[in-house]
Amino acid sequence: MPLFRIVYVSEAAGPAASGLMPLVDIIGVSDRNNRRDQLTGVLMRHEGRFLQVLEGARVDLDRTLARVRSDGRHTNLAVLSDRRVEARIFPDWAMARVEATPDVARLLSADIDQDDRDAALDRLLTDLSLTAAGAV
Repeated sequence: MPLFRIVYVSEAAGPAASGLMPLVDIIGVSDRNNRRDQLTGVLMRHEGRFLQVLEGARVDLDRTLARVRSDGRHTNLAVLSDRRVEARIFPDWAMARVEATPDVARLLSADIDQDDRDAALDRLLTDLSLTAAGAV
């Protein structure tokens, strides 16, 4: 079965923008749903915006994105990357939360151009793969 990776950003709405408990709730529910759907992923929040990376089968990713789009804790969802991949970056993370890096901050910036966005996304995915492998 082909494997895909989606990276999206969205604006956090209401208490999800800065509150700890809404973030804990999102991580908990996402972890349960992702285990059920055999998805892996990571979520980061920075200055009221989310960045999420999800990996799995196309049908499961599409269903999850539809659920996120209708979730009132997210607005203005934009997919930065959606591509077929050979392997998961984080096969053991149903849903992890990691601290936002400078590359995440750049990806969430409204004024970043496409070349800078692509380079920041590549660095972020490399960093995440090292973190998931326990190298960092």
